[in-house]
Amino acid sequence: MDEIRLKEILSGFSSIRIAVAGDLFLDKWLYVDRRLDEPSLETGLTAYQVVRARSQPGAAGTILANLSVLKVGKLYAVGFVGDDGEGYDLLKGLDHIGVDRNLVLKSREVMTPAYVKPMFFRTGGEREHNRFDHKNMGETPREMEQAVIENIRQVAPMVDAVIVLDQLTCENTGVVTRAVRQAIAQIALNHPELIVFADSRAFINQFRHIILKCNNKEAAKLAGAAQEEPFDQEKLCDYMEQLAQSTHSQVFVTCGEHGVLVRENGECHLLPAVRYKGEIDVCGAGDACSSGIVTSLCAGASYVEAAQVGNLVSGVTVRKIGTTGTATHQEIMDIFHESAGKT
Repeated sequence: MDEIRLKEILSGFSSIRIAVAGDLFLDKWLYVDRRLDEPSLETGLTAYQVVRARSQPGAAGTILANLSVLKVGKLYAVGFVGDDGEGYDLLKGLDHIGVDRNLVLKSREVMTPAYVKPMFFRTGGEREHNRFDHKNMGETPREMEQAVIENIRQVAPMVDAVIVLDQLTCENTGVVTRAVRQAIAQIALNHPELIVFADSRAFINQFRHIILKCNNKEAAKLAGAAQEEPFDQEKLCDYMEQLAQSTHSQVFVTCGEHGVLVRENGECHLLPAVRYKGEIDVCGAGDACSSGIVTSLCAGASYVEAAQVGNLVSGVTVRKIGTTGTATHQEIMDIFHESAGKT
């Protein structure tokens, strides 16, 4: 792909409409100054003093943030939050990035999922402390599950693509339950012109008739191979093909520093990642890659071209330390020139 083609693909993003259906988390950072530690009068334990806090939409919200910065024309969120403070902050965060959240349910039956990340700092630097995860451990209420399905059905004719983000590893405890996956397969069959794309931490092999994305370790595990085996492109192509055949789906496999693997016109292609020798932060890189892939497909890119754009988007975001980064069109062009040796 040359510069002219990349600009052509990027220029098409502004007319695209995308819905993101899945687990909306609140990412929250608490900055603790250890120099201000004081003992609790009640317990004698150290009371940490939070001097600053910030939050932003995470998980499915990370994809929406990436799509917003990529200048996608219209964005919809489908999912649910709790009737709580984290839910309030999350919805305000979606408002801030211009997302239509009328299809996000709010309920007292669940809490808003959140990743709370204490950042301890003192003279000499800062470090992330143990994270506090807020997740719903019980099964998603049936009424909410059905409402999610109806909302996805409602938005499907209004958009060019639906991205499904299944963040949880305990089945049927989040937005993307077994029933939701089955409904998504039927929606994809009913709307053959619609791009439906899914990423899942634990259940990627349970989707059907859509476009799937997993990483190389997940692909190896699903094929019954060792997840820690050395990188082998030929084996990974076989694993990808097994997943594609069992799910009747097109599959992208992200391979970390090696790039993205995809099959097109009967051939397996490895599109190399952008090389970088400096410090990186891979938090959110997969979501960034998904955003680049789907927007490019909507703009008429081939699977190979979409994988290349996914590499560029994630290549930008991994250089943004301490946050789940996003990539502007200019940053994408800059890293394209860099990777091509033009800077």
